[in-house]
Amino acid sequence: MCVQHARMEYAFDVAAAARLAQFMERVGKALPRPEQRASFATYMLGLLSDAERKSVEPIAARAAADPVETQRMHDRLLHFARESPWSDRRVRREAATYAIEAMKQRRELVTTWIVDDTGFVKQGRHSPGVQSQYTGSIGGVANCQIGVSLCVATRTQQVPVDFALYLPKEWADDPMRRKRARIPESIAFKTKIDLAIDMIRDARKDGLPGHVLLADAAYGDAASFRNAARDCGFDYAVGVRPQCPVWLLDDGARRMSEEPAQVQTIAKALQPIHFRRIAWRDGNKKLVGHFAFRRVIAAAKTEALGPLRSDPQWLIIERMNSGEVPFKFFLTTLPGSTMSRKEVVRILKERVKTEQMYEELKGELGLDHFEGRSFTGWHHHVSVAMCCYAFIVAERVRAFFPSGQARQRRSIKVAA
Repeated sequence: MCVQHARMEYAFDVAAAARLAQFMERVGKALPRPEQRASFATYMLGLLSDAERKSVEPIAARAAADPVETQRMHDRLLHFARESPWSDRRVRREAATYAIEAMKQRRELVTTWIVDDTGFVKQGRHSPGVQSQYTGSIGGVANCQIGVSLCVATRTQQVPVDFALYLPKEWADDPMRRKRARIPESIAFKTKIDLAIDMIRDARKDGLPGHVLLADAAYGDAASFRNAARDCGFDYAVGVRPQCPVWLLDDGARRMSEEPAQVQTIAKALQPIHFRRIAWRDGNKKLVGHFAFRRVIAAAKTEALGPLRSDPQWLIIERMNSGEVPFKFFLTTLPGSTMSRKEVVRILKERVKTEQMYEELKGELGLDHFEGRSFTGWHHHVSVAMCCYAFIVAERVRAFFPSGQARQRRSIKVAA
């Protein structure tokens, strides 16, 4: 398979254009049929283009030469995205592996995995999983879909390796909605935490590198999530809510009280002297915070989101200098005895770059532009967007690697 499946123009370095063709050839091997590989190439080029809208219809119009060909292209791409039988997992893994290999060649080693979620705002009521629900994308409640993501990260880059559409119980239990959205019978209701755990286990089974798992309090507050991380061989550094109960430990790792205390209670009892100023990003954009570390054991909660484990952890309390929330709280199993507290904080803060990844996926690659009402179609569209991002990350790390003379760039016309 080659790049030549559409009438589009891109400004590519000659070598980058060759790498793009090789990338699509490589990922295309995960698709079982030639017509699927051709549609994948056209779809990917459409998402990589500078078109304002990147759903099936404008991609088809951009790729075809006349109205008749446009309709045929539209039908072909719609079938490819909405119902064509191919494995999202295989395609996503091949793309992620490509990016990971490129980063490794530039000494950008994957160390952390990051779980998060993002909203896909919708106008109607028929897209699978859409309903009025909270999304951090806008910081409030909106009519939207929620996608749970897993990405791998180096010190400077993040690459999405999996995405799952959250299907609320109202959708999962409604036969008519399921039928209209073509939701497979095998798909049952799962919480966002369950979806995240499934993705972590699959990625670990597929051998992706990394040894630290990061997540915000929506996930880290659940003992089941933290237990799953340990079962998969990860250290973790996760946010927890102010009400999270823990036992404080003394220097001998003994509990200091019979009853656990909420982390917000522990924070309020601290004095300013207990907080250490730590710069967790150096350079021109130096970022500084104030952090306190306390050795603890997490206690079981009344919701029984998982069995109690007695592994000692660090409770990290970040004092906020402004805003309504005075503190942020984190639990981590990262080894404080062999790793500096500055390094622990730096790793913890890698998660904040995920929002930039979402913005690039949506703003540049049309992650949230899919207009179909198919559960499978949503996942197929997201898979192609993830492939685009994986290729871009690989190119990004190559661009920052010393290369001597600048390469000559020119416009490459990709024509059928």
